[in-house]
Amino acid sequence: MTSLVVRHHFVNEASLREGWNVGGQACGRLFGLVRVAIVGGGIGGLAAAVALRQNGLEAHVYEQAPQLKEVGAGVALHPNGVRMLRRLGLGDEVQNLGARWLDPQFHRFDGSLIAPWWPPAEADRIEIYGMHRADLLQMLLDRIPTDSVHPNHRCVAFSQSTHEALLTFEDGSTVTADAVVGADGIHSTLQRYVTPPSHPIPSGSVAYRGLIPSASVAWKDGRMRNYLGPGKHFLVFPVRANTLLNYVGFVQSGELTRESWSAPGDPDALRREFAGWDPTVEAILQQVESCFWWGLYDREPLTTWTAGRLTLLGDAAHPMLPHVGQGANQAIEDAVALATILARADASSVPAALQTYERVRRPHAARVQGSSRTNGARYDFSEPDLARRDAQLSNQSRDRAWMWDYDAEAEARAAFAASGHAE
Repeated sequence: MTSLVVRHHFVNEASLREGWNVGGQACGRLFGLVRVAIVGGGIGGLAAAVALRQNGLEAHVYEQAPQLKEVGAGVALHPNGVRMLRRLGLGDEVQNLGARWLDPQFHRFDGSLIAPWWPPAEADRIEIYGMHRADLLQMLLDRIPTDSVHPNHRCVAFSQSTHEALLTFEDGSTVTADAVVGADGIHSTLQRYVTPPSHPIPSGSVAYRGLIPSASVAWKDGRMRNYLGPGKHFLVFPVRANTLLNYVGFVQSGELTRESWSAPGDPDALRREFAGWDPTVEAILQQVESCFWWGLYDREPLTTWTAGRLTLLGDAAHPMLPHVGQGANQAIEDAVALATILARADASSVPAALQTYERVRRPHAARVQGSSRTNGARYDFSEPDLARRDAQLSNQSRDRAWMWDYDAEAEARAAFAASGHAE
C-alpha cells in the first residue's frame, strides 16, 4: 500500500465560524452558504470536496481510517473523467503523473492481434491515462484545506430534521450539515438510510492485480494490452508517468470470495492461471512478487440515491464491475454534477437540489453499470463464434462514444435549469 501525505486535520476556530457543529454544539453559518459533510475520503469523496470548493462551497470530509491511503494499483482515466479533472484544474497533474494510452490493443491469449481500440486517425483526440490510485487521491487531497479532512471519524448514525442533518461518529462526536454526501464505498454505512442495499451477485470471476516496474519487461511508453482467452483475460497498462506497469488478471471462479480490493493474492496461483499465454504475459507474471486478490460482484442499480438531505455518490450509489474502466470516472462525474447543482442551492432548497442531482446521474450510471456487465461477458466469450466477438471489439471509440463524450457538468446545468430554477 502507498500511504498518502495527510497533514493534521482538526476542526479549528475558522471551521467553527464557517458554520460547523462540533461535539453537538451548533455554530453559526457564514454568509448563508450550504454546509456539506462528505462521509468517505476515497476518490469520489475527495473529488466532491474539490468540486464543491471550486464552486464556492466549503465541504468537510470524514474518513473512518486513521490516514487516507490507496492500495498499490492502477486506475484508467477515460475521456469523460479526464474532462472533469481538467475542469477541476487538475489537467497538468493528470498529464504529469499519468501515462497516456498511445497504443491500446486487444490481443488473443496467444498474442495475435484482434483489433486496436480506435482507428489511427482518432488517436490524437482520445485521452485515456493510466494513473496510480494513490497519485490520483493525493492530487485531490492537495487541493483541500488541511482542516477540512478528518481521519479517524467512523460514521455510525445519521438523522435529519426539516432544517438540517446530523452525523454521529464512533467516538461520540457529532456534526450537523445542510447536505450529507455518502461517499463511503461499496460497504456504505449511509446507504441504508436511503434505500435497502442492492445485494451482491457473484460474477463468477476474481481478479488478481498489482504493479511491477515497467523497465523489468522493457514495456514501451503508452502501450496498453488486453489479452483475451476463454473464460479469462489479462489487462496491462502503465501508470506513474510510465515507470510502473499495472496488471489485472481476471479468472473464472465458483468460490465465494471476499469483496475487497486489498486482500492478498497468491502470485503462483496467478501464474498457473495464465501459463502458456503470450510470452509477454508470462514475462510480466515472472516479475510478480506480491499481488492483491479481488472478488468480483455485480449489483442491480439502486432505485433511489437520495433521502431528504442525504445523497449517495460513487460506489455507495453505483458499484459496478470493472470491465469498462468507469468506476473512478463515474465517481468524479458524480462529484462535479453534485457541486454544480449544490452551488445553485441554499440551505432550504438542498433536498430539491439533491433530487435534481439524482435525476441527472442515476440513469446514466445505471447504463454504465449494464455496459460493464455486458463487456465482461464479451471479454471472456468462449463460444465458437469468436469472429463476432472480435468484430464487436474493433472500434471502442464508436461503441463508447455515449460514455466518453458525456459532459457531467453540462448535464447538471441543464438538469438544474429544467427543474424550474434560473441559472
